[in-house]
Amino acid sequence: MPTYANDIDAANALSESYAKLKSEIARVIVGQDEVVRLVLTGIFCQGHSLLVGVPGLAKTLLVQTISNALDLQFKRIQFTPDLMPSDIVGAETMDKERNFHFVKGPIFANIILADEINRTPPKTQAALLESMQEYAVTIAGQRYALPQPFFVLATQNPIEQEGTYPLPEAQLDRFMFNIFLDYPSYEQELQIVKSTTADQTASVSKVLSAEDIVYFQHLVRRVPVADNVVEYAVKLSQMTRPGPGGSAAANEYLEWGAGPRASQYLVLGAKCNALLNKKYSPDIEDVRAIASAVLRHRMVRNFKAEAEGITVDAIVARLIAAN
Repeated sequence: MPTYANDIDAANALSESYAKLKSEIARVIVGQDEVVRLVLTGIFCQGHSLLVGVPGLAKTLLVQTISNALDLQFKRIQFTPDLMPSDIVGAETMDKERNFHFVKGPIFANIILADEINRTPPKTQAALLESMQEYAVTIAGQRYALPQPFFVLATQNPIEQEGTYPLPEAQLDRFMFNIFLDYPSYEQELQIVKSTTADQTASVSKVLSAEDIVYFQHLVRRVPVADNVVEYAVKLSQMTRPGPGGSAAANEYLEWGAGPRASQYLVLGAKCNALLNKKYSPDIEDVRAIASAVLRHRMVRNFKAEAEGITVDAIVARLIAAN
């Protein structure tokens, strides 16, 4: 476990490590700076992230590159329609002496890439619920703790719906962030094509160990936060809920709003965002910096919003402007 003279030194070390991580990741991933920021923020907050983007935007490559920059055990699970829960968490098997032994599944790793998570039925998706919330799995009445740190980075294709199973709200709520990947710019795509069509492969160096990440995760939770910042985060979360206490935008365009977990992640993410930007306590701007990624998958639009083409991000922007 790393040791620092005080939390100020540890906070400075975190921001320096973050800069090194971004530099190493940029050797492979072109652009996507906002995506990298949010994924690393989720990691330091001990949160899970859902990456949503059309095919070819390097979602899987991004997760693999981040895992290569961290000295952690990495497992990839390709979600398919015939995947079973035991293929994820493991199962008990009988040996030659007729004794049962538990064979661990790929969930027993530090980084889990759940590739195309919406291609497997809800029964198999539910196999991740306990592990994502309690960092353990229960098999045949026996509880098995998962290695620390542990986080799930899942990918999802938003346009190809045939043969897919939408994630239930309980599953979505386990993800700290819903991160949208957009198309690269013209200059970025030029660089991507040049680098990926040449006979060379970029590699990344290890920056942080498991002990470093666990230490920084505890550091993030020790960050002091002013009452007005917490009040802002809670108010923003409550404004998404239709009803007497909701905002005009929520009552007009939303069927359901975000739960208390959103408020928790808004504050936690703001703490981490402050540290990564060399601040020792978050302000309201830090809450706003991660608000869309925290709220967009916790809000359900009604028919009017869908008919008028009002996106969830547009509703979040309205709520931020009104708060």
